[in-house]
Amino acid sequence: MRCKRQLGFTLVELMVVVLILGALAFVAIPRISTSTQTAKANACSANIDLINSQLELYYATVGSWPDALADLTGSEDYFPDGAPTCPLGTAYAWDADSHRVVAHSH
Repeated sequence: MRCKRQLGFTLVELMVVVLILGALAFVAIPRISTSTQTAKANACSANIDLINSQLELYYATVGSWPDALADLTGSEDYFPDGAPTCPLGTAYAWDADSHRVVAHSH
């Protein structure tokens, strides 16, 4: 007589696969959340650089600095798609003495 071999997985094989997937998730999820925060901080830094370059352009075009940051960011000439905002929700602070948006820490 021939032995019939059943097709499929045993419970032990399934448990090993579940444990391996759990270990991979345990390692991967914190790295993903950390990289998300890093990407948002980098986007914020890029926005600050963009606003500062538009401040320079404003000065070169008008011949004076804007009275407030809202005068620049509200202008469609300099930000046709709207003013950039911090992806982490922090408002950009403008230093009127240096005429720059100062970097904030994230």
